[in-house]
Amino acid sequence: MSVGVRTRIRTLLVANRGEIAVRIIRTARAMGIRSVAVFSDADAGSLAVKLADEAVFIGPPPARESYLAMEKITAAAKASGADAVHPGYGFLAENADFAAACVEAGLLFVGPTATTIRAMGDKAQARMRMSAAGVPVLQGYDGEEQSPEVLAKAGETIGFPLLIKPSAGGGGKGMRVVETAGDLRAALQTAQREAVAAFGDGRLILELYLQNARHVEVQVFGDSFGNVVHLFDRDCSVQRRHQKVIEEAPAPDLPQALRRDLHEAAITCARSVDYRGAGTVEFLVADDRFFFMEMNTRLQVEHPVTEAITGLDLVEWQLRVAAGERLPQPQSAITCQGHAIEARLCAEDPDSGFLPSTGRIEHLALPEERAGIRVDTGFQTGDSISVHYDSLLAKIVARGADRGDAMARLAAALKATEIVGPATNRAFLARIVDHPAFAGIDDLDTRFIERHDADLLAAAPPPDALVIAAAAFLALRRMERAAGQAADPADPFSPWDQTRGWRLGGAASRRLELEMAGDTTAIDVTWVPEGYKLAFAGHRLSVAGRAEPEGAARLRIDDQLVNLRFFAQGADIHLFARGIAYHFTVLDPGRSRGGKEVAGGRIVSPMPGLVLAVSAAAGDAVEKGQALVVIEAMKMEHTVAAPRAGKVRSVDVGVGEQVVAGAELVVLEAEA
Repeated sequence: MSVGVRTRIRTLLVANRGEIAVRIIRTARAMGIRSVAVFSDADAGSLAVKLADEAVFIGPPPARESYLAMEKITAAAKASGADAVHPGYGFLAENADFAAACVEAGLLFVGPTATTIRAMGDKAQARMRMSAAGVPVLQGYDGEEQSPEVLAKAGETIGFPLLIKPSAGGGGKGMRVVETAGDLRAALQTAQREAVAAFGDGRLILELYLQNARHVEVQVFGDSFGNVVHLFDRDCSVQRRHQKVIEEAPAPDLPQALRRDLHEAAITCARSVDYRGAGTVEFLVADDRFFFMEMNTRLQVEHPVTEAITGLDLVEWQLRVAAGERLPQPQSAITCQGHAIEARLCAEDPDSGFLPSTGRIEHLALPEERAGIRVDTGFQTGDSISVHYDSLLAKIVARGADRGDAMARLAAALKATEIVGPATNRAFLARIVDHPAFAGIDDLDTRFIERHDADLLAAAPPPDALVIAAAAFLALRRMERAAGQAADPADPFSPWDQTRGWRLGGAASRRLELEMAGDTTAIDVTWVPEGYKLAFAGHRLSVAGRAEPEGAARLRIDDQLVNLRFFAQGADIHLFARGIAYHFTVLDPGRSRGGKEVAGGRIVSPMPGLVLAVSAAAGDAVEKGQALVVIEAMKMEHTVAAPRAGKVRSVDVGVGEQVVAGAELVVLEAEA
């Protein structure tokens, strides 16, 4: 083991993006280290760029032209005066050539040596190395001969079910489970194609597949002086398609002897390759036995749960070790306190097979960080989720005195999370944490989601009468404020901004239509001095209250007080109540009924607003339902359509005009 030369890191370039870049920058700042972010066109306005002391543009959005372009990143590091490069995870974090390129450029690489990365990055070589070191490995095939005939014969010898995984891969990518011999050859061909596409290397490993195993990993740390410690263990068994979803530390309900053996095996693994920095050794655990899977030579996505139970900053440890320092603490000083669970909040649609979801984040409210709750994210309201990168939005971490305490805190944090824009797995995560089988531990293994998918992917409950009433209240208030054209825009809740429904001779009434998930609710509204009376679907409710500008509402619905949060944009109203997100659309009355025709063929505006478009001209023949004028009101577009077929006699408004309710828009020739 060579002894490192101690140096000082003054400027750190973070060769990554998103939440991990933000995470690293914050620790660097706390240590007094200047930070440099790199960014593609897609990330020019990202949180990491805003937080860093300096940011360097490295190319267009595709990763191969930016975050995977080694020469651009090393050039950015040298140009910015960086002393060191932190690769985060993903992208170039486990690329031995990149680690070597950093050293050749005179930069400290925050991670293990290129030699170590190569030794453990090849999964076949790692299996053989661990077997030689006495660490248990599963029955399998990791030979150099990769012909279809040899692989098929090896698979039949191992038996079924069989796991195929790329030798050069990691993170669950390219892995396939084969149940029978008849499916083996086709699966091998597909796996090789996927391995070449993902990693540029088609070599495969075959292993016996353990159907009811747990995924348990051990965090290790080494320095340049030969010191290696473990920072306890994590359970990452709740996975979907070999991708981790929920992680926790320590791994629950492990016999102490087994836990001790796992820690010792992980340290043996690290010592066998002179490991330096943060690393994770992953195992399968079944029937009180364990088997080596792989070693990740980088910081893990789930490292916050280890930080939560140890009170340590793993990024700080990485930077100190990279600078040539000894490990900050010996094994005897590292303690485990409490329990922590992490949920990966991703931009993906569980209702559509977990397809990635992209687009602008219109509203993002993550749980408040407080005792027991931590949130790591790289996104803010207004950012966009790109098709080019990972779908991870945030990591929500809860720590408690025990597992039950951590579960309760995480459940509450997930229910307090609000996202409008791309679809996310928030509700899916909340159902996992609330599921009795997750609390029971006995059912905790890598097939947990597969077994319980009917519960975890269940449709959200339909809105009850109180939720519909709340949505109606918010829609009506927005309509009133939109109609209050002369109000002070700095105070949208001013009493002068209220055009209440009182009329001479009694209260005014109208019909409001709300749509949710294809179902329409027609609501008859009567204005009363203190609020509204609503009648819909057999319910008669009185609603009063206040909606605050920041998105909180406190309502009195009959005799119940209801507190909720909301986000409204255009015709859409998003309610967040009792841990469930509801999305309502205020239907455009002109869409289904056309414009309102009064005496003499006159079509009038159903509301005050701004004319955005006029699509008819005098002399035009129009069909029933054809769009004539588009009006914007309360940031919603309303299409005024022809109530019948006919010929346009005149158009009396133009684009950009402000109109009042009842204003004449178009006149049709009288019917024959």
